[in-house]
Amino acid sequence: MLFLLISCFSFILLLSKSLLKPILTMGALSNLLFCEEVNLLFCEEVLKFLALWFRKGRNAISLLNLPLMTNHVKSKIENVVEKDDEISLLDLPDLTLECIFERLQPNGLCKMAAICSSLREKCTSDHLWEKHMKQKWGTLIGSAAYKEWQCYITSRNEDLLLENSRKKRDLLGNFSKIRQLLWNRLKENDDNKKVINSSSMSSNMDWYLSLETGKFWFPAQVFNRENGHVGFMLSCYDAEVSYDCSTNTFRARYPAYGRRIIEEEIEWNRLRAPTVDTPSYVLHVSDCLNDLKPDDHFEIQWRKSKEFPYGWWYGVVGHLESCSGSNLNCHCHASETVLLEFKQYTPGSRWRQTVINRKDHREVGNEADGFYGGIRKLYSDKEISLWKSLWPSSTLE
Repeated sequence: MLFLLISCFSFILLLSKSLLKPILTMGALSNLLFCEEVNLLFCEEVLKFLALWFRKGRNAISLLNLPLMTNHVKSKIENVVEKDDEISLLDLPDLTLECIFERLQPNGLCKMAAICSSLREKCTSDHLWEKHMKQKWGTLIGSAAYKEWQCYITSRNEDLLLENSRKKRDLLGNFSKIRQLLWNRLKENDDNKKVINSSSMSSNMDWYLSLETGKFWFPAQVFNRENGHVGFMLSCYDAEVSYDCSTNTFRARYPAYGRRIIEEEIEWNRLRAPTVDTPSYVLHVSDCLNDLKPDDHFEIQWRKSKEFPYGWWYGVVGHLESCSGSNLNCHCHASETVLLEFKQYTPGSRWRQTVINRKDHREVGNEADGFYGGIRKLYSDKEISLWKSLWPSSTLE
């Protein structure tokens, strides 16, 4: 189509030249020169336009070889093409942009999103931030944290709507009915935008940034609470935690009887997502009692008194006194009782062992030794290795 347009234009120009040739006079010659200059100027503008139109496909370069092109016009077009050859980031294909954005860190994505609305839409997409969520927070964010986040954004949206409604009532009380109608119409659009913005803030990006800035406290479990207090070694307690990006550590709030305990500067290796959905004050239903045998690793609920929440304590299944201790002749797995050992304590300590009923286990214990609750067997080597990495440097009394 381009060459057809140029050919037609060239034919019309040459035809006008041939018709004018026989009747040239001195006066007509000057007029013709003026017309020729106008024609060349017109030609120059058309070709510049075509060069810009086709520059992305580089078809404009072929115009430079046309017979009609003068050196003056050619140089101008070259300048135009060279000047406009700088491709904007938004000119790149979507697939290329996606590859770039996928390699950006969260800080880079935030900076790109602040440039313009088009980049903001691309850089805030859920699939980009889902990767960063999994990389940094995947080991800590469980189903309990997700439910808490949903409650958090729902409460935030409701607070925003209530605030808008209150402001509207206060303002409308000072205006006449006509002004009320006008105000309602104007504010309706504004409120809708705020609700849309608030719903968009429930995205993976918002969740990531709320975690990163420490605004969102989420449920997790803390190993060896209270900075490794001797009374909590090899235990794991429920808490609400938030992140401190300046120290790359966490702070935790523990629910406690009569007071709230707050711990600072908790390292990443002392945290995990809750492994069960059982609340800390509720007895966990054990489903592994028939599978327990010597040398199996387990966690068991324990609390000091019934006013306190449960914590999860690490132990290993031992051999009963009636057993020789040899795996070849062991029949402990057929017994109705199970011996639970906590080897972080010295032999003879009242915390070293306890026995539970395999077939009818409920919470057992007393105010002196505490109360033992539900059990979960550890099948994962990763979980077992984590417990062993927190083993105390000396045996506890």
